[in-house]
Amino acid sequence: MSKKPVVVLILLFISALAFAGGAQEENVVKFAGSGGYPPFNFFNESNEVDGFDVDVAREIASRLGMDLEYVTTAWDGIIEGLRAGRYNGILGSMAITDERLEVVDFSTPYYYSGAQVITDKTKITSLDQIDGDTVIGVVTGTTFEQDVKKLGAQVRLYEDDNQTLMELINGRIDAVITDRVVGVNAIAKINGSDNLVLTGELLRKEHCAIAFQKNDPLKDKVDAILKEMREDGTLATLSGKWFNGLDITRP
Repeated sequence: MSKKPVVVLILLFISALAFAGGAQEENVVKFAGSGGYPPFNFFNESNEVDGFDVDVAREIASRLGMDLEYVTTAWDGIIEGLRAGRYNGILGSMAITDERLEVVDFSTPYYYSGAQVITDKTKITSLDQIDGDTVIGVVTGTTFEQDVKKLGAQVRLYEDDNQTLMELINGRIDAVITDRVVGVNAIAKINGSDNLVLTGELLRKEHCAIAFQKNDPLKDKVDAILKEMREDGTLATLSGKWFNGLDITRP
């Protein structure tokens, strides 16, 4: 008996599976964040990624008529992952900068915040106390590293703000620079944070948006959805959910 019909059937079956998998993949939009930036994107007690960024991503996916896959990856390589096509966009509290605009496109901002110094109030109570001996922790690949340099302090790099803030609590660094809202959330929730305070005014304001590959038509679709979400109050509602009624989605 010839084996050719069996081979043909196997090949057809494999092709059908590949086609089905591709169709399913085509209906998935992938957004990425670090997974270590509460309350924006983080792993909750059920070990599921959660937060304001994730809720915004979920709503955008729904309005695109697609399923969401929220990818977590190291922040210092997140843009390279986008450019390599491992996800469709970075929706992980990325600030718009001139340097980043050289390699990616950004949506309109979906929230506004700024760079904030956090210290142990028993050791540092004023930005004037920061000097060349001060060690400040920031997340690798963030714009906060430049803020440390402007203050004339020493930079120590970490994978995420869970690490920077625990290092500050444990006295291994003198301060942290991170997003203002992240700081407020950390002080309220992290064990051992009783002495942590927001020190000084915002160092600068940041416009946070979704990064896309250059000339990706998905950007225009998402911009239209973000406009709808602002106008119908969805962005403000999601902000209120995560930030105790505060609307961080308007400048």
